[in-house]
Amino acid sequence: MNILPSAILKPRDTDRVVAGHPWIYQGSIDRITNPIQDGGEIQVKDMRQRFLGIGLFNSKSKIQIRVLSQEKVELNREFFKNRIQEAWAHRKRFLPGATSFRLVNAESDQLSGLIVDKYEETFVIQTPSLAMDQRKNLIAEILQELFHPKAILERNDSPFRAQEGLSNVTGLMAGTLDGPVAIQLNGLKFEVDLLGGHKTGMYLDQQTNYQKVAGLLRGAKVLDCFTFLGGFALHAAKAGAVQVHGLDQSADAIKAAEKNAARNDVADRCSFETVNVFDWLKNQTTTRPHEKVVPKFEGIILDPPSFTRTRAAVDDAMRGYKEIHLRALKLLKKGGILATFCCSHHVSAEMFEAVILSAAYDARRLLRKVDTYAQSPDHPIIPAVPETEYLKGFAFEVFR
Repeated sequence: MNILPSAILKPRDTDRVVAGHPWIYQGSIDRITNPIQDGGEIQVKDMRQRFLGIGLFNSKSKIQIRVLSQEKVELNREFFKNRIQEAWAHRKRFLPGATSFRLVNAESDQLSGLIVDKYEETFVIQTPSLAMDQRKNLIAEILQELFHPKAILERNDSPFRAQEGLSNVTGLMAGTLDGPVAIQLNGLKFEVDLLGGHKTGMYLDQQTNYQKVAGLLRGAKVLDCFTFLGGFALHAAKAGAVQVHGLDQSADAIKAAEKNAARNDVADRCSFETVNVFDWLKNQTTTRPHEKVVPKFEGIILDPPSFTRTRAAVDDAMRGYKEIHLRALKLLKKGGILATFCCSHHVSAEMFEAVILSAAYDARRLLRKVDTYAQSPDHPIIPAVPETEYLKGFAFEVFR
């Protein structure tokens, strides 16, 4: 192994790296021993020159070093192949039978700066870090060797790339792609636009929650807010919900959800509406003096996009969560189920539950918790890296 430049860390920051957190900021670095190009390999050591790990460097980024290993290894083709195989083994163990899932989840798989999603026989790569972007062709070659996919795409349209000095690019890297891709989740069929859909095409982190929530809604009239491609709506209908109404502000998403309902033979029990969800809930719960809201649903699902990407905007986000929960609770019948989710890392599960209970107090509803949710196993959580845990959710029964 060639002698690499070393980043010597300040004493206060070594414990976090030893514990397994892979991000090293500029302010954590005391000095770098030798010149290094952006994207290059670098050793990480403490002030006593003890080896802590090896990672990839970028002077342009707030995260100047992303540690990939705490062992002295070469970050070569074999290293990346082994890491991808380890990630694959984890998915096969904890999400058996799934054919579409997140194969590599960056820090969760000790490959900071790399995301790979598998949609049946098509793979989508995201490389929001400069060093991984420099190695994306290598990653694509390894995927071809291991999986022999029909196509490999890159969806590098994240705003975070600008912080790494990267421009956005989306397109085909290998194979052929003819329009949307047909996938299966829990036995249900979905058509996904991998080049134009949200994220890499679909939110895969709710795969296990779709089934869990649907099992609570048999025989119910259900409202699915922020339905997107109809994930929760279709699972609920297939599980026995008598009627499901999905809301989303994207007309394209609503069209796709309607097509997905037809593909799964549940169109007769599903309806969808293009609308601002906040406005719809407000209209349904606004009354004149001396009138009361008449509850209409036995089940309501709230799965909004993140209300905040920064810690500074948490207060505004909490007001948004309070608003939708207050109005949703007014529309739920006694004994009804509220399944609700938050995908912001900056809002903890405790904060999220507290705002739900605050809304319940204002709505004069007593809730009984019946389930707790997290992201699917293909989005693993490493407690030493809090950023890997972002999705949290609860199911409550309206007790009174």
